[in-house]
Amino acid sequence: MSCTVSELPSGCRLRGMTASSQQSAANNSGNNGNGNGNGGGGGVVGGGGSLGGVSPTVGGSVGILGSTSNVLQESNATTFQRPQSQKPCCFCWCCCCSCSWAKCLAIKNADENAPTKRDLVNAEFLDGEQPTLEEIRSWGKSFDKLMKSTAGRKVFQNFLRSEFSEENILFWLACEDLKKENSPELVEEKARLIYEDYISILSPREVSLDSRVREIVNRNMIEPTTHTFDEAQIQIYTLMHRDSYPRFLNSQKFKTLAQLQDNSNAGSKADSPT
Repeated sequence: MSCTVSELPSGCRLRGMTASSQQSAANNSGNNGNGNGNGGGGGVVGGGGSLGGVSPTVGGSVGILGSTSNVLQESNATTFQRPQSQKPCCFCWCCCCSCSWAKCLAIKNADENAPTKRDLVNAEFLDGEQPTLEEIRSWGKSFDKLMKSTAGRKVFQNFLRSEFSEENILFWLACEDLKKENSPELVEEKARLIYEDYISILSPREVSLDSRVREIVNRNMIEPTTHTFDEAQIQIYTLMHRDSYPRFLNSQKFKTLAQLQDNSNAGSKADSPT
């Protein structure tokens, strides 16, 4: 028994025919079935025609199958068609083909301009001062150079504050300011303020002085001058040099500022007090 393509149930194909050949034959048979069905009695539309003994319903079904195949082909073609408006990024290193090169460039520049660890420490401790790296490293060679540098004193003062001994450098700075005063009235006023803030045993910021130096200061306060606290200033300077300065050189803050990786001989570079 033989049959035509239009007589096959949906999903079957003749032996020896490929899927594409059957699909082409089904399209042609469906079109012929629809035309003959309409002419011989209406087919599916008229409801009474036949095609060479083949039921018009089968012919109409094959025609619908052919139309469905065409729709699927057009759908697949649309799915795999690459949009022409979307252009790949030609200047992108972030694995995103839809981003613009301008956005990528902005991200790259932001990363390059991000502050380094040393920049953050500078902003925190230098307070606007911009010493060179050579100057910063010179602080590790001489305590005198550290104390003569405005930026160095600020960094050292911050370190002393972390050790709860900031009063030492504050007293030393107050004595330096007193030496610059020319007015006798202002000299006396500043001297008494210094005594009350750093020498008096009632002061919360009293500096550590031995009894000999304290007695000298008390005698000098009878008639204050710009040199009233010279002995006390020398003693506090020596205390900072011997006690606080070595710890400052070994601190992470100074190493970061000076960009030091090996601090094994940092303490040996410090000059000895005179």
